[in-house]
Amino acid sequence: MSATTLDPKTALVLIDLQKGITALPTVHPADEIVARGAELAAAFRARGLPVVLVRVVGAAPGRTETRHRSGEMPADFAELRPELDRRDSDIVVTKHTWGAFHGTDLDLQLRRRGVTQVVLAGIATGMGVESTARAAHEHGYHVTVATDAVTDLDPEVHRISVEKVLPRLAETDTTEAIIRLLG
Repeated sequence: MSATTLDPKTALVLIDLQKGITALPTVHPADEIVARGAELAAAFRARGLPVVLVRVVGAAPGRTETRHRSGEMPADFAELRPELDRRDSDIVVTKHTWGAFHGTDLDLQLRRRGVTQVVLAGIATGMGVESTARAAHEHGYHVTVATDAVTDLDPEVHRISVEKVLPRLAETDTTEAIIRLLG
């Protein structure tokens, strides 16, 4: 469903737009996703709305078929991309799982600011973005996803998330349409 409105207290949540994640091969060029994230961040900041920069620094300890090699990560893996133009007023959330809510103070940070809606963008669509959208929905936030500001490592996972999963949890639209809704 196209985005119809943004609440007066909407926060932007940019997920895993960090050097290590954006260096991975993605369906859509990561530099384009970062550029759209930066465009959204500038628009939210210009209107005095919260910007949340989420980064991942590890993985949940559960058994999976994927092996995590945290010891082999480059030193700058978790550094946020400079194009995001991080400000002192931005909220930085460091996570160890796919979603930005579990094990972090994101919900507390948003509620302290009276936030009722989140706009999500970032990498990877079927992991960090979708997990965060599910948790935001479960926490009672209105959720919007900038579909041209998300990408995944797997084209089929990206397609299913954007076409099937996220529209059940959120309104979805383009970066340009979301910025227009900001007014």
